[in-house]
Amino acid sequence: MRNIYKYGIIAAVALSGCTDDFLTEDVRGTQVLDNYFNDEKECLAQVYGCYQSLAFDDWWQIYNTYILADMCTDDGWMNNTTQGQDGYNDLVLYQGKTTSGTLANFWQYRYKGIHRCNTVLEYVPNVTSVSEDAKNRMIAEAKFLRAYQYFELVRNFGGVPLVLTMATPEESKTMTRASVADTYAQIEKDYLEAIPYLPLRSETIKNGELGRATKGAAMGLLAKAYLYQEKYTEAEKYLDEVINSGEYDLLDDFKNVWNMDYNNSVEGLFEIQTSGDISQPVGERISVVAGSRDDSGWSWGGPSSNLELDYLAEGDDVRLFCTIIKHGATAIPNETDEKIFQDEEGNVIGYQIKPEKHKSARINAKLYIPQGKRIEGKYDDNHNALNYRLLRYADVLLMAAEVKNQLGKDGDAQIYLNKVRARVGLPAETVTGKDLRDAIRVERRLELAFEGNRLYDIRRWTDDNGKKMACNLFGPNGSWVIYNTILSTDPYETTNLIEPQDEGKDFNENRDLLFPIPNTEVVQSNGMIEQNPGY
Repeated sequence: MRNIYKYGIIAAVALSGCTDDFLTEDVRGTQVLDNYFNDEKECLAQVYGCYQSLAFDDWWQIYNTYILADMCTDDGWMNNTTQGQDGYNDLVLYQGKTTSGTLANFWQYRYKGIHRCNTVLEYVPNVTSVSEDAKNRMIAEAKFLRAYQYFELVRNFGGVPLVLTMATPEESKTMTRASVADTYAQIEKDYLEAIPYLPLRSETIKNGELGRATKGAAMGLLAKAYLYQEKYTEAEKYLDEVINSGEYDLLDDFKNVWNMDYNNSVEGLFEIQTSGDISQPVGERISVVAGSRDDSGWSWGGPSSNLELDYLAEGDDVRLFCTIIKHGATAIPNETDEKIFQDEEGNVIGYQIKPEKHKSARINAKLYIPQGKRIEGKYDDNHNALNYRLLRYADVLLMAAEVKNQLGKDGDAQIYLNKVRARVGLPAETVTGKDLRDAIRVERRLELAFEGNRLYDIRRWTDDNGKKMACNLFGPNGSWVIYNTILSTDPYETTNLIEPQDEGKDFNENRDLLFPIPNTEVVQSNGMIEQNPGY
């Protein structure tokens, strides 16, 4: 996928007329674009620019919101207690403010990605020098990627403006928010129109195109969009197709799921592509942002002791080891450099995540880059070649288990749940009904921790009291708040109080099941974009 990196940069330059806000975006460079789409190579350059917009060029545009989302759950803390936490605490502390720069960046860069997709959809169909098959595939990729961008927006903000053409500045100023239902309808439409023209994963391997969108990725993401809407029958259809396709499987060893040597593995349906090419910024730096401050990292988004206790309660040593690195650890997944566990005199002191610098004295193991895989002098740069996993087969199996349980097919649900459990040596679940539902929910937490699912799961799941799970976790009487302020005996979290122990007590269930629309967007739209309730 080297071409995706190379041509993504070309596309970014070609679309450099983008401003900081899609609502005021001036489609400058139209004349340049009119003269640009001359052959398949130039068309593909624009498509690769759409892929590049999944994460853009550094951690702060998109990855930062992934970190933030996990901080807003019971899985993690802000964690870095040596720097000001202003970039996150408004949202992590549920203060009801609308001025988050993190969210403002996420919003505008998602729309910049949508703009790139719309450019492909406007120009590529009219190129006469490219075969219909090639054009159909590129159009399908643009629709696939646009659907993904809108899914990211709707699950964070609710209904959003649907920009489906290269809108003029005048048209942009009149755009209002679509409903949640209409936003999801557009996502479904784009995926459904893309699926027939996308190749199978095996075909991309055969043609040396691994990393580009596939039928399986589109079906899996479409099923997730259906699941979020509780359209279980529709989700079941596409999850069954992915599972029965024979294109995907679980890796044998969970330790390799986030191993950079296993990028685009048989378990990966869709990943942000990266490279260690030091001549271009086409790697990732989220590993540095999440890494220990005692190991050249910034330590944002640290795992909680509450999450660790769930692993221990399940007897899940494998995924605990591969998800949480704790201060003093003497082994780290895929790390072979013994010096990382020693002091200058060679004494074994364990890996350092010093409690005075880190709220939980823990970091995310999934993003850890082994010492021998770091490019000397380039670790704190965009050259770490660890693909960010957006959808993997374990998620598909657990979505299928959830859907089957909701449809009363508990036997099938157990099969899919237990396939995930068996990989890490856990016994099969035999419960049914609500108990099976709860077991699937726990399994999603343990399997998918710090992979961008927990916040959206606890927002969508309804508990037995009729409230969303997030409403029972947070607020003054929330179980997460009670655990941290009353029950916890964790020696790190309870003593480093620079990050408040009662985090989440100000959660408002009438407001905080969505993030606020960035205030800059509301202001610049002259009020055409309405703020979410309660903000």
